[in-house]
Amino acid sequence: MMSGLIGKKIGMTSVFSVEGKNIPCTVIEAGPCVVTQVRTEEVDGYAAVQLGFEDKKEKHATKAEQGHAKKANTAPKKKVVEFSAEGMDFQLGDVVTLDVFSTDGWVDVSGISKGKGFQGVVKRHGFAGVGQATHGQHNRLRAPGSIGAASYPARVFKGMRMAGRDGGKTVKVESLKVLKVIPESNLLIVKGSVPGAKGSYLIIEQ
Repeated sequence: MMSGLIGKKIGMTSVFSVEGKNIPCTVIEAGPCVVTQVRTEEVDGYAAVQLGFEDKKEKHATKAEQGHAKKANTAPKKKVVEFSAEGMDFQLGDVVTLDVFSTDGWVDVSGISKGKGFQGVVKRHGFAGVGQATHGQHNRLRAPGSIGAASYPARVFKGMRMAGRDGGKTVKVESLKVLKVIPESNLLIVKGSVPGAKGSYLIIEQ
């Protein structure tokens, strides 16, 4: 069975369970993906398949991308990802669909988190802030506090948690329950939230 698929975040909604509970969930357009390259133990030293998702206009693709896609007899793709393919037999140009997932299964979803710009330590690292406004403190509630040790080592160690750009990183959410699979629309509905904004690309693994 295929280990994963490329998808796109459609948005969030909620569904009612059999018990009548309102469950928040995310709708993902998963596939169809085209096999654009097959890695083998003999040639590459490992077995994997490269999947491409969502067509790209030829005028926006490089010559290399166009030639690579032509080998698989398909259009250039906007998103290309490699997945493990141990013991699987795939050919160039094969189409992988949502059928690889089953309802009531579990998946891991990776994506690029929303960028939050330049943030302070309270939002970026969960600092508590000073917390009290007494003792003559002014505008210090969200300040980082002391960042150094003492006259020795007389410097700030690397990795000190400080203000800076937040978000825009690869995040993986593990063990999300598959609530529904709609093959005719290529839609996968998973319980809970996944990283990224609407329309962003996701990697779904099982």
